[in-house]
Amino acid sequence: MLRALAVDDERPSLEELLYLLNADPRIGSVEGAGDATEALRRLNRALESGPHGPEAIDVVFLDIQMPGLDGLDLARLLTGFARPPLVVFVTAHEDFAVQAFDLKAVDYVLKPVRKERLAEAVRRATELRGTAPRIPVHEPDPDHIPVELGGVTRFVAVDDITHVEARGDYARLHTDRGSHLVRIPLSTLEERWRARGFVRIHRRHLVALRHIGELRLDAGTVSVLVGDEELQVSRRHARELRDLLMRRT
Repeated sequence: MLRALAVDDERPSLEELLYLLNADPRIGSVEGAGDATEALRRLNRALESGPHGPEAIDVVFLDIQMPGLDGLDLARLLTGFARPPLVVFVTAHEDFAVQAFDLKAVDYVLKPVRKERLAEAVRRATELRGTAPRIPVHEPDPDHIPVELGGVTRFVAVDDITHVEARGDYARLHTDRGSHLVRIPLSTLEERWRARGFVRIHRRHLVALRHIGELRLDAGTVSVLVGDEELQVSRRHARELRDLLMRRT
């Protein structure tokens, strides 16, 4: 069972979060902290106690915007721990998701916190700590990819994805109706979707050939038009891309 620490400078939000976590049977114990400084003192005790000691903390549920040391600052400090706790960000702001996932956050939960959405974050933390029972894993649907939108998991058709943008260990999927951040490296999607007509055009971009509207040559540079967006093609990928487009024609 997980030993948790909830951090939020707004008392009502902290009390609600503590209530929801206490109600989850996978949470063995949970403490609260009113700011990042108080949380850091508590986490230092956990570090001194060791991973199996009585003061250990497995996961921190962390607000971002707080006075003084904010949640992102605290998460950066935790990366210096020998065995850092897992971090789940719980915030009212969508704008810091990329930074949060760059810090290897387990999850990013938006306020107001729903019981079901928080339960999903606890499930992820439990699995990563190796305390969850193993259950059969079914093969994923090759025609769709699960994404999260407003705390709800939706399934995006691969054929609707125009291009993919690398974001470290994550990738942003672009469609005509918007974009979605998924926790999958671009190299993994490149290998998985090569047979579906996706091609690497740059170290940061993977493009669906069927969605390329134009191939542009200008003063030695190559780019493609995908919808309304123009994407640069690196020199190492330019010849392969031209050959693929010619063969499709």
